[in-house]
Amino acid sequence: MASPELTDYERKRLENIRRNDQMMASLKLHSIAAQVSASTKRPRAETKSYKVCPKKQPKTQTPIVIRRSLRTRGLPPDGKGLSDDAIESMVRTSKSPSPSKASPRDLGPLSMRDAYSGASDRALIEALLGIANKPQLSASVKGEIGRFEVSKVENSSGAREGIDGLTYGLIKKEENEIEDGLKLEPLSEGIDGITCGLVKKEESEVDSGLKLESLTLNSENIARVVPGRITNVSFFPCTSSSMVVVGNKFGNVGFWHIDSKEEEESGVYLYRPHTGPISGILIQQHCTSKIFTSCYDGFIRLMDAEKEVFDLVYSSEETIYSICQQSKDPKCLYFAEGHGGLSVWDERTGNFSNQWSLHEDRINSINFNSENSNVMTTSSTDGTACIWDLRSINANKLKTLRTVGHKRAVHSAYFSPSGRSLVTTSIDNTVGISSGVNFEDISMIYHDNRTGRWISSFRAIWGWDDEYVFIGNMKRGVDVISPVERRTVFTLQSPHMSAIPCRFDVHPFNVGMLAGATSGGQVYIWTLGC
Repeated sequence: MASPELTDYERKRLENIRRNDQMMASLKLHSIAAQVSASTKRPRAETKSYKVCPKKQPKTQTPIVIRRSLRTRGLPPDGKGLSDDAIESMVRTSKSPSPSKASPRDLGPLSMRDAYSGASDRALIEALLGIANKPQLSASVKGEIGRFEVSKVENSSGAREGIDGLTYGLIKKEENEIEDGLKLEPLSEGIDGITCGLVKKEESEVDSGLKLESLTLNSENIARVVPGRITNVSFFPCTSSSMVVVGNKFGNVGFWHIDSKEEEESGVYLYRPHTGPISGILIQQHCTSKIFTSCYDGFIRLMDAEKEVFDLVYSSEETIYSICQQSKDPKCLYFAEGHGGLSVWDERTGNFSNQWSLHEDRINSINFNSENSNVMTTSSTDGTACIWDLRSINANKLKTLRTVGHKRAVHSAYFSPSGRSLVTTSIDNTVGISSGVNFEDISMIYHDNRTGRWISSFRAIWGWDDEYVFIGNMKRGVDVISPVERRTVFTLQSPHMSAIPCRFDVHPFNVGMLAGATSGGQVYIWTLGC
């Protein structure tokens, strides 16, 4: 069949197509578009990550029999049904338990081997025991202002060489020694006749000398430590090694040994001691091989690297939302339980020493003042952050020293390293700064805290002194807020950032080392650059 003759319109259309193709080829637009597309693609660096050991299926002892009906086999139907022997065999098979790992929900100790998801965690256990056996500093850079000061000195005994050849040491000061130009004033009678025992320092003298533009993020300081959303991140309080531990919404606890040279595991180790979101992680200052973890499943476990076990400390039908400890009493655990309740669990007696109802809704964070451990702050979904004095108990209820009110839920409240200021973070798009002798000077700083349901809520933390506050932003950066200027003064950004950092921690001894965790399981470590 002959092809139909083309109309004038079709011939003109084909001619335009040929002319346009020739013009595109002469201008080389296709090659230029390919080059532009390749240059705009973000290079994805290969990051460290945990490794999950695949579960081996047990070999069946009996051969698998394929069932076929009488109809398919061409046999007449049989109305007798199953024999008694067949029924008894089916009952025995259904009742026989299948071999599996111990469940994190079991009421009892959980072996680290059973909770581990990789091939071998021996390197991590040896590293934890090695850190615990080495002498550590008794006070962190963030605490004990007035008795210790941070200084950059030349290499000398008793100090650790830090970044760029500088040595960050702690110099102990006598109780009655006063720096030149430093004015220390004991608090007069405080709120309602209660003295918090803090000291006053002029704002102009709060200066760490930290240059924010020197904080950098290198590709080797990025690792995917756990799957899913990270809810907690914490540095190990040690000077001999750099290690972080994180918890996620699935009940996993992950470790990243940043200094590890093991290529097989990349220094990342993954455990699952819980069945719900991790609400708190406490590394014991006096023994870093012991770590408390709390969870929404109502369990508090103690990871003991020496015994290689996640021991069960406490279990409850209520949800546990946060956990903390006093620096002077490591044997007591303070944790938020249920709607507004705060419980104090004494390890020595295995029972409660105190229980209070402090808020009308859940308590999201608990924090103690570094200058006076009897002063505590809590934040709550009821829209308040309160400061309490544990020495003031009236009718089995604590007395509020100060209440910071927000329009919506308050996700965190933390004292500054000197203990003289308080930072609060709320979903009402504000970061509150409370300062003054009795925390009466309260100011609200605007910050976009609307993270949505897929990203962990922002929680602003203090740096290594009272000069800066660090908090994530929705543009894959870290905002730095100045409490003195009451505004964001700097934003940490990097092309290596592929997700929004939402939870943070600063290294207590290594000034300039900042950890940021994301809802994708990544941890980013900023350090002081050249």
